[in-house]
Amino acid sequence: MRILQIIDSLNVGGAEKMAVNYANTLARIEEFSGIVVTRKEGALKSQINDNVGYLFLNRKRKIDISALKRLKKYCIENNIDHVQAHSLSYFTSLLLKLIYPKVQIIWHDHYGLSEFLSKRKLFYLKIASLYFKGIIAVNTQLERWANNKLNCKNVIYLPNYTSVDSSVEATTVLFGNNGKKIVSVANLRYQKNHYLLLEVAEKLKKSHPDWSFHLIGNDLNDEYSKNIKKLIKTKSLENNVFIYGTRNDTTNIINQAEITILTSDSEGLPVALIEYGLLKKPTVTTNVGEIPLIIKNGENGFVVPIKDDVKFYSSLLKLVENSELRNDFGEKLYQTIYKNNSEEAVIKQYLNWVKSL
Repeated sequence: MRILQIIDSLNVGGAEKMAVNYANTLARIEEFSGIVVTRKEGALKSQINDNVGYLFLNRKRKIDISALKRLKKYCIENNIDHVQAHSLSYFTSLLLKLIYPKVQIIWHDHYGLSEFLSKRKLFYLKIASLYFKGIIAVNTQLERWANNKLNCKNVIYLPNYTSVDSSVEATTVLFGNNGKKIVSVANLRYQKNHYLLLEVAEKLKKSHPDWSFHLIGNDLNDEYSKNIKKLIKTKSLENNVFIYGTRNDTTNIINQAEITILTSDSEGLPVALIEYGLLKKPTVTTNVGEIPLIIKNGENGFVVPIKDDVKFYSSLLKLVENSELRNDFGEKLYQTIYKNNSEEAVIKQYLNWVKSL
């Protein structure tokens, strides 16, 4: 098979990371694997392997005829038979099919507000789904939604996966005391609920002021970001909470942590959680998306209700005060991730499904 990933940007994010992961993995086992970026390049470009075909369209408007022609030419030259369109890039794939009917569209749905699917805009997506050969959902909620709402019969749930990339140069050195760092890998967006993180940080500062929190992820410097930064000052957390923005060396960063956390109000299956597990980090997370299928509360991590700063803090405190528990949870989470969310397990299921289409 000759499969082309299509993604709008290469900014650091879950959908973008998965597009790169699929392109890299398929390049090792299929005739051809490529990735097309429609609108904006970004930090993840450096993680695309050399054996992956690459095209940047630099699309200037919603319907960019020139960019579309370049995409069609690229598909013809490389004899592409499937395009795997991630998130909103399904629109570009649909336009491509109108002028290059040979290609089959697989839509990869990464919608991050799974708890609020009733508010999702449906009209255009429902029409587009008439042209989808198959749909990949990153959690079971999205799988059910696609089966109930869209015009495509071939829907499959495939969990996100990732691998530890040690080839990226380690450039980030986290502030704070060694052995007492807590890392959160989540873009500064409202559904990631950094407000909860700050409530917990304020509590931990009172009981364990030598511990610190380190926030990694895209910072748009928008109203949400400004509010978070303002609260850090208001709560006098400048020496306990640090914001780094987008960083490419996440493996290096997570390795510097004693504990990892996720405070989201809504998730699918965050790639960050898989990275935490592969690096054997004990984790506290909120009870959202597919996370409870991976982390069993009190067995290989802690899972708490959303927005519950008291339970989040008490769970975090257990890890802060017990290094043996940290080691135990880290090892058990690794075993869980390796068994269910490894590259090998997911790609085998993926290829069997694509061939069946």
